[in-house]
Amino acid sequence: MTLVLGCLLGAGLSLVASPFLWPRRARDTVRRARPSALREALSLAGLPRMPIALFLALSAAVGLVAAALAQVALAVLAVTVAAFAIGVFVPTLAVNARANKRRQLGRSHWPDAVDHLVSAVRSGIALPEAVAALARTGPEATREAFAAYERDYRETGSFSHSIGLLKERLADPVADRILETLRMAREVGGTELSVVLRGLGVYLRQDAATRSELEARQSWVHAAARLGVAAPWVVLVLLGTRPEAAAAYNSGGGTVVIAVGLVVSVVAYRLMLALGRLPRERRWFT
Repeated sequence: MTLVLGCLLGAGLSLVASPFLWPRRARDTVRRARPSALREALSLAGLPRMPIALFLALSAAVGLVAAALAQVALAVLAVTVAAFAIGVFVPTLAVNARANKRRQLGRSHWPDAVDHLVSAVRSGIALPEAVAALARTGPEATREAFAAYERDYRETGSFSHSIGLLKERLADPVADRILETLRMAREVGGTELSVVLRGLGVYLRQDAATRSELEARQSWVHAAARLGVAAPWVVLVLLGTRPEAAAAYNSGGGTVVIAVGLVVSVVAYRLMLALGRLPRERRWFT
């Protein structure tokens, strides 16, 4: 009896110490960190290979150029600082604008890609080959990503791995749903894949039509936000060309006015954009 109790005590101590002695390395290496918002924006804008450090350096360079131009033109320290702050965010705004444009184009293209997949599945083509065919028959904006998927699949032979890399290149919530449906059908099997894809295509068309109508009606909000933010700074630049106005803006009171104006402009612009922005789909399968 003493031997049995000793064995049970040793087994219990081993179980308690096992998480510290033998950590779960296998599952930790499989789990990937979620990409940052900037990385997703770069991928969606067509710049998936640009390093984050290079983009930040480019933003700083644009800010320095804007500050130098403002200093040469007006010679007002507060305006120079404001120009640097605005210039730093110009590349980010450009990337976000390009990403939004490509997202809108992709919203209208994905139903056609789903139709191609449904036709391929019905004709008996294997799922990996059906996805690879989108590099030639799919939407023009996504053919490069599907061509990269085809190369990855030819090299590795792993459908799940290649689909994961394709999701990172596309960085689109609609693509995530389509590709995860294909991955599940590949791993689990089933006979209703064409029905599910056809229903998804109908939903995507309805969603794209609804969003296009709402975005057209709310475009005036974005135009008003840009006009409201740009107008005071245009007036400031025109006034700054006069020597007495430049001297006033170089004083302490002028610096405070410009700083407060910059903060108010940024807050008002973000608020107007938030009021006119439609909710975006989140990426649930990253």
